[in-house]
Amino acid sequence: MSAMNHTVNHTVSAERVIRRYNAFQLSAGLLIWLPIFYVYQRSAGLADDRIFTIQSIFYLAFCLLDIPTGALADRFGYRRCLQAGAVVLTAANLVPLWQPTFGGFLLQFLMIALAHSLFSGAGSAYLYEYLHRTGNGEAYQQAEGSARAWTLVGRIVCLPAAGVLMQWWPPSPYLLSAVSCGVAVTIALRLPELPSAGAVARVPVLPALGAALRSLGSAPRLMVLMAQGIAVFTLVRIGQANLFQPILESKSLPLSLFGVVMAATTVFEVAGAARSRLLNRFGPVRVVLVLTVVMAVALAFVVPMGLAGTIGCLALFSLASGLAFPVQRKLVNRAITDPAHRATLLSIESLADRAVCALVVFVMGGFLARGAMASFLVLLAVGVAVAMLLIAALVHRTSDRAAVAEEIPA
Repeated sequence: MSAMNHTVNHTVSAERVIRRYNAFQLSAGLLIWLPIFYVYQRSAGLADDRIFTIQSIFYLAFCLLDIPTGALADRFGYRRCLQAGAVVLTAANLVPLWQPTFGGFLLQFLMIALAHSLFSGAGSAYLYEYLHRTGNGEAYQQAEGSARAWTLVGRIVCLPAAGVLMQWWPPSPYLLSAVSCGVAVTIALRLPELPSAGAVARVPVLPALGAALRSLGSAPRLMVLMAQGIAVFTLVRIGQANLFQPILESKSLPLSLFGVVMAATTVFEVAGAARSRLLNRFGPVRVVLVLTVVMAVALAFVVPMGLAGTIGCLALFSLASGLAFPVQRKLVNRAITDPAHRATLLSIESLADRAVCALVVFVMGGFLARGAMASFLVLLAVGVAVAMLLIAALVHRTSDRAAVAEEIPA
């Protein structure tokens, strides 16, 4: 009976943590200024080259910060990094209120890079380890998907108001975003400590980082799965952050409807994130490979399409990204054989994500300056398709025969 009560208590505790994690992701991810920041910076006098310079620096800053913060999370605790990241993100949202200049926006994005580098490895590592240590590891994929879904639901509800709020009082989306992130700070403070995993040696940060890199070097399958995740992340960032507003602006859509369109397409991402388990029977690696190509092709068609077709392509893109994200997270976490360095390894993946994004955004800026967005997206789609074929071949080489038969049947 006591064993049964122990199991029930662990299940109840896990459900409570999942709810709080969902609430944290919702509050920290509710950046109401997302649909209008490009227009806001343009209205503050920044030219396109300056705007994309900020975004490139943002990705490069992420690269510099991601691995050190991941190592700090492994050393001092995932929960503390989530709390610190929420505080920094709250402050970052307030910067444009008093400094709407190139320097102010750059500072804002550098603070966002710091906050998200604190989140990137620590969030997934905290959730995965808590569920694993309480005997609820099978719930991880659904929990990660539900957290993503709740974040997206919040955006669906709030983002339609972004354009109207900006027209009423331009800084208001930033102020409301700071309030939401302040709620995330409160929730992070209420996350419980991880259950004990026995005696754990506290290794200094630099030796721990070296150990994590050696662990990665000895895990070729993990490296291949991380490369697969880079493609997913890069496409999501390009489609939802860097190009979303320029695409809608090119269709002469009123500013007040930018948030409405983002919310409408996000509905499809929610549907995908909440139902990703339905695709498990097809093999997780193959599912992510196919969905990544679908995302790239959908982006390639947004420019030549009319407004309705563009929104349809963005909706398909969002659905595919929603389906792919939790599957990819589970694949990478399961491939990590050294849990003591989980946050560091996830931060290494995040660093690679941002490094590729910085390069892609830099190249993209040149294409946009020449009015060649369509050519850029077609080349991107071709590059992604070729990369997925190479990754499929590498998965065959780094998997044993049983894994290959399960995930990518010949």
